[in-house]
Parts: sequence; C-alpha cells; structure tokens
Amino acid sequence: IGDHAFIESGAVLGDGVTIKNGVLVWEGVTLENFVFVGPAAVFTNDLFPRAPRNPVASARYHDKSWLKPTLVKEGATIGASATIVCGVTLGRYSMVGAGAVVLKDIPDFRLVVGNPARPIGWVCMCGERLPEGKAIRCKRCGRAYTAAGTGLAPAEG
Repeated sequence: IGDHAFIESGAVLGDGVTIKNGVLVWEGVTLENFVFVGPAAVFTNDLFPRAPRNPVASARYHDKSWLKPTLVKEGATIGASATIVCGVTLGRYSMVGAGAVVLKDIPDFRLVVGNPARPIGWVCMCGERLPEGKAIRCKRCGRAYTAAGTGLAPAEG
C-alpha cells in the first residue's frame, strides 16, 4: 500500500493486492487477489451522494441503502488516475487504461480506455495485448484463449 492511500473500513482486499500512492478505496469495494491499482485511482460507493448531516438527505444514510458495491476480480489492473464508479464489476485480468472512467461492467480479459471507458481489445494474464481473431494466442507467453460469453477464457489443453 503506497503513500497517501486511504482504505476505508468495510473495503475488502485480497492477497497480493497492490495499491499505489494516492488511491482511495471506500466501503463496499472488494479487490480480489492480485489486483493492481495504479497511482491516484479512485473508487466511489454512492451514485447520488449528499452530505449525510444535511437533514433533508440524512435519512438515506442510516440504513446504508445508498451503498453500491463494486467488485474487482482476480488479477485485474486499474491504471493511474482511473475512476471506477460504484456498482460495477471488473472481470478477471481485465485492464483499465490510465484516466479512464468506468461506468459499466467489464468482461474478463477486456482492455478499456477513455471517458466513458470503452473496449479497445483484449489482454493476456501476463498483461500483453492480445491479437484479434478466433485462435487467440499471446505473443509474449503463449497462452491461448477462446471466446466465453462476453469475455475470454483460457483455452483448455
């Protein structure tokens, strides 16, 4: 965990997680094993925030119904200064580019960039960008992948 990072009680961090400097991880965020969170990345946990001491809005904060959980699955990478809006799931070994704003779920092994984040390709477990096509094999490590639902999965055998 880097300098000036803040991890609120109620956040869950798995084994081998890397949190770089200036990252904010709030209650309701779960980072599974081996997730990497780059410098100054930010998570949210409330889609419609209001000051909890404001008498007009305070009632909604008593039962935590405002809390929208976020799940970052095993091996995912979040680039520097990315914002992850609450209520989304980042798939296994997915990669979020620096400065991206994630508003929707990201499938396993998907590479997204921009504001709002949009898919531009696929990434291997080793982090290498994968070639397009039906028979997908990583040029760096040789792992093979097949289409699986909206994402990719390691090929059998």
